[in-house]
Amino acid sequence: MTITYARRLSVACLGVTWAGGASCAMATSVTVSLDLPRIEAVNYQRPFVAVWIEDNQGHWVKNLAVFHDQTRIGARWLPELRHWWRAVGMNMAMPADGISRPTQPAGRHSLNLSGLPLGQYTLVTEVAREKAGRDLVKLPFAIQPGKPFKASAKGTSELSQVTLLVKP
Repeated sequence: MTITYARRLSVACLGVTWAGGASCAMATSVTVSLDLPRIEAVNYQRPFVAVWIEDNQGHWVKNLAVFHDQTRIGARWLPELRHWWRAVGMNMAMPADGISRPTQPAGRHSLNLSGLPLGQYTLVTEVAREKAGRDLVKLPFAIQPGKPFKASAKGTSELSQVTLLVKP
């Protein structure tokens, strides 16, 4: 949790708890599924992937995962995740506990998050392969009291589909 996120959380959530005595309403679970396609290429390298959440003004809120080559040489390719790198990656030490994972093979991968306060957000998924294609998919969503939410979006070449499910 960064200072910016902590401040936003304290204003939006903790202030309500202290002042009104009521607990802060949050989604009980957010599940993200992403499908990486099988790409037939002579020198195929698994893609680097970053998944994060932005608020309704486009500011970074939370990283969900970064799939990357965790060797010293692999770290030099992290800037290929251009949007994530500019938003937060260049200021992070990698690997980062709780979000770093090795690059993943083709197929479906699931990520889970809980405790996100009510509000409007955007799920951002960026995929890049070394000397190859890239995809950026933005999926707006809302966390509202007692309302489930489901949405999906397709990528162009490096990402088949991203699906988001919010359960109150």
